[in-house]
Amino acid sequence: MANNASQIKRNRQNLRRRARRKAQMSALKTAVSKARETTGEAGTQAVRAAQKAVDVATRQGLLHPKTAARRKSSLMRRPRQG
Repeated sequence: MANNASQIKRNRQNLRRRARRKAQMSALKTAVSKARETTGEAGTQAVRAAQKAVDVATRQGLLHPKTAARRKSSLMRRPRQG
């Protein structure tokens, strides 16, 4: 257990950051799964939304750039059929 003020503050900051990152990653996973499940015109829009979510997560430091590239490539490989 932390016993000095700076470590107590650091623990508070870490808890807040962990909660924020968890929510952001959950939203990202939801966008990607919706893009994989939908087809047709809605599927194309869902893929665009998922790519944007991946780009935003990368800019925010949630994903490594190469991980983001791999996820976007995976989304684009899946054929969209109506």
